[in-house]
Amino acid sequence: MPTRSADSHVEVATLCRLLGDWPEAGRTLPDALAAAIGELIDESVLRDGAILPSQRVLADALGVSRVTVAEAYDLLSAEDLLATRQGSGSRVRSRTGVGWLGASNATEGRLASHTGHENRSIDLTSGALPGLPMVAEALASLREEDLGDLVAGDGYFPAGLPVLREAIAARYTRDGWPTEPDEVLVTGGAQQAVWLIAHTFVSSGDEVVVEEPTYRGSLEAFRACGARLLPVPMGPTGLDVAHLARLLESRRPRLLYVQPIGHNPTGVSMQSADRGRLAELVLRHQVLTVEDSCTTDVLLDRSTHRAPWGSLLPGGPVLTVGTASKLLWGGLRIGWIRGSHGAIVRLTEARKAVDIAGPVLDQLVTARLLARADEALAQRHAQLAAALDEASRVLAQVHPHWTWTPPSGGTGLWVDTGTDAVALAERGRRRGVRVVPGPTSSVFGGFGTHLRLPYWHPADQFREGLLRLR
Repeated sequence: MPTRSADSHVEVATLCRLLGDWPEAGRTLPDALAAAIGELIDESVLRDGAILPSQRVLADALGVSRVTVAEAYDLLSAEDLLATRQGSGSRVRSRTGVGWLGASNATEGRLASHTGHENRSIDLTSGALPGLPMVAEALASLREEDLGDLVAGDGYFPAGLPVLREAIAARYTRDGWPTEPDEVLVTGGAQQAVWLIAHTFVSSGDEVVVEEPTYRGSLEAFRACGARLLPVPMGPTGLDVAHLARLLESRRPRLLYVQPIGHNPTGVSMQSADRGRLAELVLRHQVLTVEDSCTTDVLLDRSTHRAPWGSLLPGGPVLTVGTASKLLWGGLRIGWIRGSHGAIVRLTEARKAVDIAGPVLDQLVTARLLARADEALAQRHAQLAAALDEASRVLAQVHPHWTWTPPSGGTGLWVDTGTDAVALAERGRRRGVRVVPGPTSSVFGGFGTHLRLPYWHPADQFREGLLRLR
C-alpha cells in the first residue's frame, strides 16, 4: 500500500490533463469539477493524502473563477473525499486508502497522448509519425514459406527474434560501434526499454540525473520506481556539461539519462566537443548512463548524422535505447537496448516478467525494413523538412509573438508562448484542440510558458489548431 507523504503534491498541469473535458451540459461548473475530481479519487488515480493545487492556482489553470474551485472543493469535503485545512492545503481522502498519483508518480503524462482516436478534436500532443508506405508493402509481402519455421516453434524469443537482433547489431556496427547480436535486447517500443532499465537498475530512493527539461516518458518511468530526480539544465546546444561535472563531484547518482542528439522536447543536439566531455565524465565517475537515441533517425540535417554517442566509450557503463517507431511506424512497437552482454542478460530476465516476448511478425517485418533504412531515412527527411517549413510559416502568421529555436531533430517544436501554457492548454481543450504544456517535461513543473508542438501534422489541421488556441 502506498505510504502517505507530506510532500505528495499533485502538479496543476497533471491534474488538468487528468480531468480532461470535465464540464458537463446540465451541470454547474462546481458540480462538474467536483464530480470529475471525485471520480479520480474513487478510481484510485489520486493517492490518499495527496495535496491538490491551491484554489487560485487551479482556477487560473482551468480558466474559471476561484469561487468555482472553492465550491467544488467544498462539495468534495462534504463527501469526505477532501480534507481542507488552513495553511496545509486540500488533501485527498480516498475511500480505499490507496492510489498512485502524487508527487513522485505521474504516469498519465505521456501516455495520455496515446489513448485512441475516438475523439474528433485536433490532437497536437504526440510526435508519433504516420507509417511509411514501405511498412504496408513489407507486411503484404509475407508468405507462408517466410513463416513456416517460426510457426513450428513456440514463438517465444525473450531477447528478440535472432534475425532482428542481427540487423540491429549490424546497423550499429555500420555506424562505427562494433556490436554483436547478444548485445541487443528487442523490446516492445522504446518506452518499455526505458521502463525496463529503470526498474532493473534503479531502486526506490536512488538518485537519477536527468536533463531539464527532458522526455516526459522517461520522467514517468523513473518516478514509477521511486527515483529521486536530479535535474541538469539544458543550454542552447544541449546538456550543460559543466553543471553536470560539478554535480558528479558531490553526488553519486545511480543512473544518468541523456539525449545527446535531437533532444526531446527542445530538438537541440550536443556539439562534438561537449559529447566528448560528457563521455569523459561518465568514464571518470563510472556512472551508469542511458543514451536515448530515439530521434537519431529523424534528424533534419542529414549531414549532422553522427555515430551513437555510446561509441565514444566502448566497454563503458552505457545502455543505448533505440526505436523503429520514428523511422518506420509506431504500430510495429519495436524498440531495443544496446548494452554489454551481462546487462542484456539481466534486462532479458526482467523483460520475461513483463510480457515474456514480443510479437514475432512485427520483428520479422522490422528486420526486413531495416535493410532498407537508407531509403526510409530519405523519405522521412523529405517529409519532415517540408512539414517544418510549412509549420514554421503558419506558426509565425497565427502567433507572431511566440518564439522557438529551429530544431536539429525530432518531430516537435519547443515553443515559448510568453503566457501560462497550462491555462492555454486547458482553454484549447475546451475549444477542441489538445496540446502539451511545458511543465509535463520538467522535474519541478517548470517551463510554464512553453508548449511542445508536433509540426508534422497537415498544414490545414496545424493552422486550425493554432487558431483555436488564439
